[in-house]
Amino acid sequence: MQDLNLMALFAQVSETGSFAEAARRLGTSRSAVSKAVARLEKSLGARLLNRSTRHVSPTEVGAAFAEHCARILNEAERAERLVASLHGQPRGTLRVAASVAFGTLHVAPALADFLARYPEIDVDMTITDRPVDLAEEGFDVVIRVSRDLPGNWVGRGLAPVRRKLCATPDYFERHGVPNVPQDLTVHNCLDYIHSGEPGLWRFRGPEGEIAVPVSGRLRINDDEALSQAVLGGLGLALLPTFIIGQDLQAGRLRAVLSEYIPIDQHVHALYLPTRHLPAKVRTFIDFLVNRFGPKPYWD
Repeated sequence: MQDLNLMALFAQVSETGSFAEAARRLGTSRSAVSKAVARLEKSLGARLLNRSTRHVSPTEVGAAFAEHCARILNEAERAERLVASLHGQPRGTLRVAASVAFGTLHVAPALADFLARYPEIDVDMTITDRPVDLAEEGFDVVIRVSRDLPGNWVGRGLAPVRRKLCATPDYFERHGVPNVPQDLTVHNCLDYIHSGEPGLWRFRGPEGEIAVPVSGRLRINDDEALSQAVLGGLGLALLPTFIIGQDLQAGRLRAVLSEYIPIDQHVHALYLPTRHLPAKVRTFIDFLVNRFGPKPYWD
């Protein structure tokens, strides 16, 4: 496989029929061009040029080689222009994976506005809570709720995830309102299975971290399903406001002990490390940052 620079040099010599003119166009010396062609002939094992004192012309082999060189160089230039255009302007197909709850409730509703703003971008989105391999599966961006970024990925925080300990007003009328975390031991606490410590809820107050053992009649592996049980008046649960924000604002749910619950998670837009982030990816992440921001609309 020959060096593209040597092929470009030979194409210039073949086109101009002169070492001197090719050197002038390439900004180098005549002798440098002559030596480069000689190296190319030696590498290929074929004479490419007929030389005279005033003129050079391609041999039959040289003419065929020059034609292919021109074609290859033209394709290389087109490839460079394609990469520049894709990086410079937001266009192409954007492959996104998003967690089920956040993707359904907040990313999907944002797509109509995003696609209207950027008519040269198409979105291929997968809604899933399973672990996603960006490199293997070809995703450009993964939207996840997490405490920390995975070690081999980079990303940007889109919004804080605030959790509220909540129940219906009717539940509190029947069972009383907890004033400190320790009061939860006598309440029906509905647990999220993937919380990491089933039956143990952690809070942070003026006296530091508090671990409270809780019990309840229901455990669920999905926050949206858990919120439905809470709305039904069954008990209390720690739920993200991106799911229950409207219910809190409408008074269907009431939050308690908010001063004891820290922000320990964020919604992240994750992508593989790269020196040149494609414009379609950068534009999408900027759009979501502006849409959600440090004070999300659901709060």
